[in-house]
Amino acid sequence: MATRMHSPGELLDLVGKAMGTTGWQVVDQRQVNAFAAATGDHQWIHVDPERAKAGPFGTPVAHGFLTVSLIPAFLRETVVVEESTTMVNYGLNKVRFPAPVPVGSALRGRVDLIGARARPSGVEATFKITAELRGSDRPACVAEAVIVYG
Repeated sequence: MATRMHSPGELLDLVGKAMGTTGWQVVDQRQVNAFAAATGDHQWIHVDPERAKAGPFGTPVAHGFLTVSLIPAFLRETVVVEESTTMVNYGLNKVRFPAPVPVGSALRGRVDLIGARARPSGVEATFKITAELRGSDRPACVAEAVIVYG
């Protein structure tokens, strides 16, 4: 369920609130291979299922940055600012990967608004994004994403 608002200024009154949780998304080997091709990161723990069976995780795992790359989709599903003309990725603050993401597992994003401030170009919002890993008590990723809404 998404938090909907008309204008970016409404974010200023929502600091400290949960924005929503996305649906579950399975991370498959095709997606991991496509990410490897796009980034040049072909480390065997990601792209070689046979070798990965004998590796530290017993199976291939998704790239940490693949999980980070899901942040825009998590935000799109949980935060709707109807009158925003732009949504610009301003950067990331803390990023951590507490648990690996085995290929074939499912992730969902939990999004909380932890900061917002007015800027001449709109509103700068800081979201805590928690990529939850189905069946795990530890998240796959916790990051702070900074987005400027115009």
